[in-house]
Amino acid sequence: MSEPTPDPELPRAVALAWGVAANPQRGPKRELSIERIVETAIEIADAEGLAAVSMSRVASALGFTTMSLYRYVTSKDDLILLMQEGASVVPVPDEALDRGWRDGVTAWVLAIRAAHREHPWLVDIPISGAPITPTSLTIVDWFLREVRALPLSDGEKMSTLLLLTSYARATSAQERDLAVAAAAANDPADVTGANFFAALVELVTPERFPYLSPLLAAGGYVAVPGADDEYGDEDFDFGLQRILDGVEHHLGRLEGGAEPTVRAPLPPELELPRDPRVREAAKARREAEKKLREAQKREREAIKQALEREKREREKEQHAREKAARAT
Repeated sequence: MSEPTPDPELPRAVALAWGVAANPQRGPKRELSIERIVETAIEIADAEGLAAVSMSRVASALGFTTMSLYRYVTSKDDLILLMQEGASVVPVPDEALDRGWRDGVTAWVLAIRAAHREHPWLVDIPISGAPITPTSLTIVDWFLREVRALPLSDGEKMSTLLLLTSYARATSAQERDLAVAAAAANDPADVTGANFFAALVELVTPERFPYLSPLLAAGGYVAVPGADDEYGDEDFDFGLQRILDGVEHHLGRLEGGAEPTVRAPLPPELELPRDPRVREAAKARREAEKKLREAQKREREAIKQALEREKREREKEQHAREKAARAT
């Protein structure tokens, strides 16, 4: 029997997501697998939220002991990363689809939003670093495909991606929170503000709120009673289109030969108090930032090496199959 291939130099959960982690040497019956563990955890989160997910809860739902799960997924953090990976899959359209960059980017944002709607707990997972898993990088790759013809630098493309994903995440979190509040309220109109509309019109006077008062009186502040835009699609689309307008304006400047925008220099750092403890803390912070940059560099190198090793293994296996085929 051949020895199991060691995990690449990647975090265990990331290696599992890429399918390059060594399988557990021992485990319970064949009915248990990483795929079943992740699927069950997602079902629990969909039904009860991310806080309800624990290794013991997932094990109980599967009918196994908690220790059985640890042979496959070594920690709850790893499980959550794999849940995020599985729940964030988006349907990437065919590359032959012919459309403008605005339509392509809009479809991309809506696909992310759809995943958040299907799995609202995704917005509860903290952002812990740059995307390095297959699903997250597929999303990045799709975006870069949609903006490939734009005269943006690589850095500008990634900054645009960050802006749009932040917008999708923030609005999805707001939508989820309002839905939870509406479900918990005795009357959903308490959440929309409809029940308090008349009282607010009386309290928000022109003397105290000269600019808000006319808007409120016209019904533009709280949700209009009977409005059917349940998920705030109009607000979402308005914000998205204004972001794309900004990108388009920037593109027009570039295509018109405008000079790159010169960023104003950052304000000088404030003079630190002379207290030695403050100085020591500032020095420790700078050292920590330096170590973080070094760790990020090592991480990128480790990912590159892992992918190269995986490629060599595939080529070796392919060569072995071709040799076996010729021998027969």
